[in-house]
Amino acid sequence: MAAKSQIKNQSLPIPKTIIAAARFLQAISPKLAALFAAKLFTTPLKHKIPKREIHIDKESQQSKLYIPSIKKEIVVYQYGTGIKKILLVHGWSGRGTQLVKIADELVALGYTTISFDAPAHGKSSGKTTLMPEFIASILALEKQFGPFEFAIGHSLGGMSVLNAVKQGLKIKKAVIIGSGDIIQDIIDDFIKKLRLKPQIGQLLKSHFEAKTQEDMEDYASHHAAKSVTIPVLIIHDKNDEDVPVKAAHNIQAHIKNSELMVTEGLGHRKILGNDKVLHAINNFLHKQ
Repeated sequence: MAAKSQIKNQSLPIPKTIIAAARFLQAISPKLAALFAAKLFTTPLKHKIPKREIHIDKESQQSKLYIPSIKKEIVVYQYGTGIKKILLVHGWSGRGTQLVKIADELVALGYTTISFDAPAHGKSSGKTTLMPEFIASILALEKQFGPFEFAIGHSLGGMSVLNAVKQGLKIKKAVIIGSGDIIQDIIDDFIKKLRLKPQIGQLLKSHFEAKTQEDMEDYASHHAAKSVTIPVLIIHDKNDEDVPVKAAHNIQAHIKNSELMVTEGLGHRKILGNDKVLHAINNFLHKQ
């Protein structure tokens, strides 16, 4: 039970005042509640960089990259001096230094890691963003800093890596950790955390699709996975409170060449620094 409660504490809670405001709007108008939820859904939280990431922030070469397709600028981290480069992609409300343990391991093996603060994350400008901007950032980074040997993504970053490969990212292998899958499931989970009625989730998805003129499920990981032919290592914790492990199983069912590693007791974020996970990544990337 102690392990389970520790995992639950990793989840990022929504402030009670936000929940109260959302429920108040729902009582007045479901449409207003959906618009309020849309604003929250596209606005990541920015967190102070923890001590374990300070060294990568200080030692990495940082630059800014403007991405014309989304008209936004991102901050890029180049860490290490190796010739071969590996792309690291953080998740929602993360930052370019978040995969620090993985980066340290790879740099020690002679690689250079390229990571970035996605739009509206970390040191990058802006207040709102969505997955298509993560994908656009990845493709722009490939043009500027590539080619990349491999790509590793966490959570939304994992979804973005799969979609970027679908859209033309050229890499030899990919690793996705705690990746989400079905967009409606992600929205429904968000609406549940706001303690709103399920119909608000349907309104929220319709709102985004009307705004973007796209079917959001086209970005589902299992959908993108159908186009992915490179080897992919899928890592997920069975006690992940943020993204249920069923997402990993569904993604694997749609990828031609994949391996699945299910951990226990690591949750959604501790998994990024676990020694067994780091060892599995190393073995997968270097296996012939």
